[in-house]
Amino acid sequence: MQEKKEIILNALAEVVRDLRGNRSQFMFASENDISISIVSMVERGLKDPQLTTLVKLAEAFDMNLSDFSKLIEEKLPDNFSLIEK
Repeated sequence: MQEKKEIILNALAEVVRDLRGNRSQFMFASENDISISIVSMVERGLKDPQLTTLVKLAEAFDMNLSDFSKLIEEKLPDNFSLIEK
């Protein structure tokens, strides 16, 4: 389970880094009222953010949560599932 969680967190990290672009973590965090430590840990795949943080990140990128989560989902391997079937 831990390995699969890491796959999701790494996908989130990649999406956030890509969307943040050239802006520094500090500027991005301060412009969007998000803790710099949360941004840093999310971008390194070390933080499993709360739903409210995901909503705030989506809004920071001028997206709704469903579009933001779709980008994360696209980074996951084909047929990825946390549940063993």
